[in-house]
Amino acid sequence: MKKRPGKLFIISAPSGCGKTTLCERLLERMPRIRRSVSFTTRPPRRGEKNKRDYFFVTPEEFERHKKKNNMLEWARNFGFYYGTPKDNVLKLLDEGTDVVLAIDVKGAMKIKKLFPSAAFIFITPPSITELEKRLRNRKTDDHFEISKRIKIARIELSYLPMYTYNVVNDNLSKATGKLKAIIKAERCKVGK
Repeated sequence: MKKRPGKLFIISAPSGCGKTTLCERLLERMPRIRRSVSFTTRPPRRGEKNKRDYFFVTPEEFERHKKKNNMLEWARNFGFYYGTPKDNVLKLLDEGTDVVLAIDVKGAMKIKKLFPSAAFIFITPPSITELEKRLRNRKTDDHFEISKRIKIARIELSYLPMYTYNVVNDNLSKATGKLKAIIKAERCKVGK
């Protein structure tokens, strides 16, 4: 029997919805799945490590990767660049490993053109009020930045119909369970 290629899972969410936490929990609980580590020009947040959370690069390094055509997608968000390295993702998929890309909606729409059979999962907050509360509790942004993130979140939420699945992150355990169920269901699919 021919080896099954890996499945690509795209997970997007407005800032503060718990995308990173949910991805970490998913990877701890599911076999044969890896997260693609993105490039970014933003500085690391407290607790983040280079090559684990992101490849923290200079704008010049980011530009070199773009010119070498080594990105599946890239975008500028909140004044910094983010991009998905191409070579590693394609290698993992060819080896039969499922890959999670935790990326914004703009990047997801670019990936949708390249990988239309990927599973697109949108994480939403229970409400905008709850999202604002979570952003304040992170204590990484001032009032102006939080207001800007909420405005962008409203725009990003309009992309929900472009996704295959929606997971409301109102309870971390339940949301993780829903993500696991989606992965399991996608692995059982026989068609596109």
